[in-house]
Amino acid sequence: MSKRPLILVTNDDGITALGIRSLVEVAREFGEVIVVAPNTPQSAKSNALTISEPLRLYKSDIFEGIESYECSGTPVDCVKLAKSVVCKDRTIDLCVSGINHGSNASINIVYSGTMSAAMEAAMTGIKAIGFSLCDFSHQADFSAAQHFVRLMIAFALENPMEKCKLLNVNIPKLPLADIKGIKTCRQANAYWTENFLENKDPHGRTYYWLTGQFINHEPDAEDTDEFALANGYVSLVPCSFDLTSQQSLEYYRNQSFNFTT
Repeated sequence: MSKRPLILVTNDDGITALGIRSLVEVAREFGEVIVVAPNTPQSAKSNALTISEPLRLYKSDIFEGIESYECSGTPVDCVKLAKSVVCKDRTIDLCVSGINHGSNASINIVYSGTMSAAMEAAMTGIKAIGFSLCDFSHQADFSAAQHFVRLMIAFALENPMEKCKLLNVNIPKLPLADIKGIKTCRQANAYWTENFLENKDPHGRTYYWLTGQFINHEPDAEDTDEFALANGYVSLVPCSFDLTSQQSLEYYRNQSFNFTT
């Protein structure tokens, strides 16, 4: 009898979030599941690490029949502890992160704790997928998202993913019958314009609250994740953690930089 694959489940919304519960429900169909997730919401933590204070890792019984731990640190801390402590003598076959409450398409991948957890796994050679549902509600309906999670986990376990071990999957906020399929895309050129609201706390001290508007600079580009989501498709973006700007290499190689001492 072949051994069941070991699947690490994590997120950035916290171990009590409905999204991770929905992800665990699907992942357990495919293999042995271990959950290591933050004990509090850690959205927009990106690749942050905890280095100035100790990390705490506590066993949790939140998922019946699943070995689970809640961590005091960031999503990346969770993956590092899972690999080096919880599963130190075992091989993790797949890491799935999410299902995030809200989109992680386009530039949001840079800030996303969900995707950074998956990226941390991929950087160590583990196949990894970040899943996000374009619905920020705490009580979002994840049933349609689960269908596509099921498809992608099956794909990841059956294929070597040699060319790219990190996938960013976003699911539109639509009933399953209205979703047209999965479209492989590139990351859209879309950004947040930032604005800070200034106010006073009860002690008269000034504080700022970050707000902003999301602007897609190429709304008609049909090969982007934002276009796919806006038109009823699940977006799948193969991702890299090599931040080298390949299109700029030749330009800078041909520059003469004057260096004097």
